[in-house]
Amino acid sequence: MEIGRGSSSSRYPNQVTPKKTGPKNGQLKARDDECFGDELEEIPDTDFDFEGNLALFDKAAIFEEIDTREKKGGSAGGGVAKSRGTPNERPPTYRHDENIIESEPIVYRRILVPQPGGKEYCTDSGLVVPSISYSLHKKLLCVAEKHGLSVERRLEISGVCASQMALTLLGGPNRLNPKNVHQRPTVALLCGPHVKGAQGISCGRHLANHDVDIILFLPNFVKMLEPVTNELNLFCQTQGKQVPNVKDLPDCPVDLVINCLDCHENAFLRDQPWYRAAVDWANGNRAPVLSIDPPVNDQEQGIHAKWSLELGLPLALGEQAGRVYLCDIGIPQKVFREVGISYHSPFGCKFVIPLHSI
Repeated sequence: MEIGRGSSSSRYPNQVTPKKTGPKNGQLKARDDECFGDELEEIPDTDFDFEGNLALFDKAAIFEEIDTREKKGGSAGGGVAKSRGTPNERPPTYRHDENIIESEPIVYRRILVPQPGGKEYCTDSGLVVPSISYSLHKKLLCVAEKHGLSVERRLEISGVCASQMALTLLGGPNRLNPKNVHQRPTVALLCGPHVKGAQGISCGRHLANHDVDIILFLPNFVKMLEPVTNELNLFCQTQGKQVPNVKDLPDCPVDLVINCLDCHENAFLRDQPWYRAAVDWANGNRAPVLSIDPPVNDQEQGIHAKWSLELGLPLALGEQAGRVYLCDIGIPQKVFREVGISYHSPFGCKFVIPLHSI
């Protein structure tokens, strides 16, 4: 026997869905009758007389009475009576990016130092960042180290900030993406045997982890500082290349040169042959130069930089430093206060910000 397809109503034509009955449905019907069961009254056929009702309103007399009251109120108060419909002041207009809530006045000088460094900078938002002397900067780092911000931690965060800035200078996502694996940027890293050089090696390690070809120049020394040795051991675990001789540096221009040769102390290093050879190579190469924590005097900077990155608070850099940037290395506010600096962070949502000379 075949079973035909179709709805249940076609198979059972005489079956009707039963209506729901019960006390609940009866209660609802009683409510409807109570609300809507009254008979409608007779609807009038006459239209509303608009003209007749409007004639009952004497508009001229009402406006004259209002003007009289305003004049009396103005003369009694000693002021000038304003005409009807004219506001006292023009309502203010706001742009879409303006805040209509009144705020406290902006204080642009929120960093006060006991010993001015001889130069002042300002951020993009107008905040004043004064420079400090090298002795005060050194004291600040020593106090921070006493409270737990060790040299290793400082090297790590300064390396991260410097590498982020370098990646931006190299082109950022436009240059460093899977479609441009055939155009990997090349960075030459010039480092000396001191803590400043260790900062550069840390930066090179982070850049190498982001698929940047790193060529690290670091001469062979019989004995180096422990931070330099530790950073060098980590760098050797990357794809970066270390060369001890300037002759092993590329002859063609690279994408970026990072200078960490100079040091605030140990000026005798500038008389070494390897130092002079590295300076000549950097100045002869047409690549732009980024200096990390350069010395104060222009005479101590053998390499002309396009950008310079300062740590914590800036020093009074000269013209050869190029454009100055400042990075946050995580020094707490109370550490600044301990060395006599009234400090409020100028970084906002960033870790590296540009500074402009005032």
